[in-house]
Parts: sequence; C-alpha cells; structure tokens
Amino acid sequence: MSVGETPAPWGADHLRTRFVKALSDMYRAEVPLYDKLVDIVQAVDDSVLAAQGHSVADLPVRHRLERHGAIRLGTAEEMRMIGRLFGIMGMYPAGYYDLQIVGFPLHGTAFRPTSEESLGKNPFRVFTTVLRAHLISSDLVRKTASGILSTRTLFSPRLRNLMDRAEADRDSMTAEEADELIAEALKIFKWHSRSTVPLKTYLSLKNEHPMVADIVCFPSAHINHLTPRTLDIDAVQLEMIRRGLPAKECIEGPPSGRKCEILLRQTSFKALEEQVVFADDSGNLDGGEGCTVKGTHTARFGEVEQRGAAVTRKGRNLYDRLLASAVAIRNQNPETCNFDDVLAKAFSAYPDDWTTLRREGLVFFRYKVAPGASSASVTDDLLLSARSVSMEDLLERGLVQCEPITYEDFLPFSAAGIFTSNLGGSGGSSPTRGTPEAEEPLDGRRELEGLLGSAIPSEIDLYHDLQSASVGECEKVLGLEQIVLAH
Repeated sequence: MSVGETPAPWGADHLRTRFVKALSDMYRAEVPLYDKLVDIVQAVDDSVLAAQGHSVADLPVRHRLERHGAIRLGTAEEMRMIGRLFGIMGMYPAGYYDLQIVGFPLHGTAFRPTSEESLGKNPFRVFTTVLRAHLISSDLVRKTASGILSTRTLFSPRLRNLMDRAEADRDSMTAEEADELIAEALKIFKWHSRSTVPLKTYLSLKNEHPMVADIVCFPSAHINHLTPRTLDIDAVQLEMIRRGLPAKECIEGPPSGRKCEILLRQTSFKALEEQVVFADDSGNLDGGEGCTVKGTHTARFGEVEQRGAAVTRKGRNLYDRLLASAVAIRNQNPETCNFDDVLAKAFSAYPDDWTTLRREGLVFFRYKVAPGASSASVTDDLLLSARSVSMEDLLERGLVQCEPITYEDFLPFSAAGIFTSNLGGSGGSSPTRGTPEAEEPLDGRRELEGLLGSAIPSEIDLYHDLQSASVGECEKVLGLEQIVLAH
C-alpha cells in the first residue's frame, strides 16, 4: 500500500479494527459498568504515563485499541462458522484450552492475529469455547440442550452470503458490503434480555451447569466480557473498589511487584443479575404480559488485564512449579494464609531482570539490528566459526537490540477462575491460584482440530516462530550464516 492510500474496507486488519470499535460501542451501551471500567483504565494509564514523563502518544498504537473478548458456542457448526468469520478478520486459532479440567463441559481456542504486522496494528483476540454435549452427565439435559441448539441460527443467511463472497473474492467486495458484514456479525455477539426457553427448562439446565444454561437458552452467543489493557492493574483494582464497582477479591496470575512482568494478570467486576423474560410453557414469547415469565440471568461481567512477556516452555514450567508450591502452602492453612504474600515469596525464585530471563531462556525476545549497524560491523573477533556469531556478543557491542515479546494469549485457569466466580463459584481461590496446568488431553485437541478443519498451533510455538524470524532478519542484515542464542 502506498503512503496516504486508504486501506480497503474489507482488508483483514482494517475490518478487524472496525469490528472491535463497533463491538466496544455496542457493549458500552449494553453494560454501563464497562464504560466506567474503560474510564478507570484510561485515567490510571494517564497517571502512570505522567509519572514517567510520558503521554498516551508514547504508547504503541495498539494499546488503547486493544481488547479481548470471550464467547461460548453451542454446536460444532457454530464453531466452524465462527472460525471462518474470524479468519476473514485475520484471526486464527492459537492454543488449545480444555475447561473440563475445572469441571466445565467446554473446550476452545483463542482466535487472534498471528503475524508481527497484524499484531502491531490490532491484536484483538477472542477466547472461544464450544459446548461438549457428551460431557453432560444427565441424558435428559443433554438431549434437551442438543434439541434447543439444533433450532438456533446464529449466522443469518445474509451473513453467510457475505462470508462466502469475502472468502471467494475479497477484491470484489464493496465498502457497503463490508459495513453490512460488520453489522450482521455484531448480531452474534449481542445480548438479548429474553430467553428462548421456559424458565423451568432454563433452571433445569442451570442446575446441570450454569454454563450450559448460558450457552443454550439465548438466541445469541452474547459476548460475556470485553477486556481493555492497562499499565497498572493493581491501581485499577484499587480504583474499582474506591468507586464501588463489585471487584473480584484478587487479581489472577503472577504476583504483583515484579519489575519484569510475565504472562498475564487480570481482574474483573463480578457479573450482575440481569432481568430476563422467559417464554411460557408453550415456548411463546409473544402472547402478552400474562404469557411470559420474568427472571434473572448472571453471566456478563467486566474484565481488565495487564500483559507481560511471553514465556518459553522452560519459563512456563518454572511458573507452574512455583505456583504449585505456593498453593500447597496455602492449602495447609487456608483460613489464615495470606496467599498474595505466599505467592510473592514463591516467585522470588523467578528471575526478575530481562538479561537473566533472556540468558536462561525463560522469555521470548524480539531482536533487531541497531540503527547504523551492517555486515561491515561484524569483525573477525566476533566470529565463533565461519559466519556464526553469539547473540550475546552482538548485544554487548550494541550491534543488535532486543525487547521481550508480548504475551498475546490466555491463562486457561485464569479464565476459568473468573468464569467460576461470576457464575456463583469461588472468587478467592480460583483455579489459577489453585492448580498448575495439567497435561493436555490430546483427544480433545484432535476433536477441536477436526471440527475446525485445521491444526491448532501451540501459542508457545507461535512465539518461538516470532523470535526465530527476528533472529533470521538480523542474520540477513548482518550477513551472518547463524546467530547463536545463549540458551
């Protein structure tokens, strides 16, 4: 694209950004507390930047635009279709998450951009799960849920038509069709304060599992949170409490106070009960006041996150071991233990300076040749053999610069913990703070990959590829056959 050229309205990055803005506007209107949360985040970030002598203009373009969302789908067909829709927006499966580990009959993936360029423009990500009906213990509930979902249409005929056109010939799409694609796609994520089933059916499904009721009993796959990113989640948590928002008791993820943030920390305000109109026993919603039943449903909430560096497999294994040790101590004295203090003490064993994190291979880094450096800068004393050079030597001599790669994904137990607390479960001892990640069940991954018709790459492999690509670019610019990392 030439300088000054307007991006095509159907281009994946541009379409994704337009969709995120439209989705945020819709959710802001539906959930007033989300509007307050965004205001808190922006005020905290402005304060942090001012203390550093910076302004919002100094942040990467992606920061204030950045959002992550979450939806729950009911059928394999819905999951296949959402995969196609997200693909049109440049979002692809990254990582497999099995929520069965924490008692949810769901599994899923994160749809997000994967290329360096697209992540830099807008890293919108959606944690997307689908119901695994065969894991529902009750035969009656399983048959009821499957029967209800078989009649639901999330994707309108017009949306399907627009998706077909976008996949077959993007160049022929018009700006009007791109607008219509966004408008039709928003309907999938919209909240409806009415259920498609009688209250009795809703309660029977909720009794089996609140998530089953949330997925099955409504006409849309309403987005249950839309998460902004902050520079200081501890300050956001305190401000939420000060303003009277029903904040969670604890922040999920690594402990506070680290100089080098890793992975993801997140918190939320708890979901509020929302008024819902249920069908009468005949399934009628249009028979007047006397033919409907009023009730409530709890699912949607407001979440905020602070993102750190992407860790390697070695780094994640260390994270899990330290978390497990902290949990073991807490479980010995659950009533008197201050888990934040225990967690901080346990994580003192996790290096907290970027040089050590890099040299020990705990965090992924992006490398780039320093301004003015070239192949002529590589002297004979730098060479290990032939054209092979140590990355540490290049860094020490200022020929290469590096920065940690941002973690773009989710902590499955963090997500599960917040979902649990917002569906009437425990808020203070969520799975993130209770159990290290279990060994991934291959059958579930294969099931979801077969459903989507594509492999689901590990998020760690994606970060490895980004790091390797940056090293490769350094090799090319500096005219080297190989740059050797320290680990």
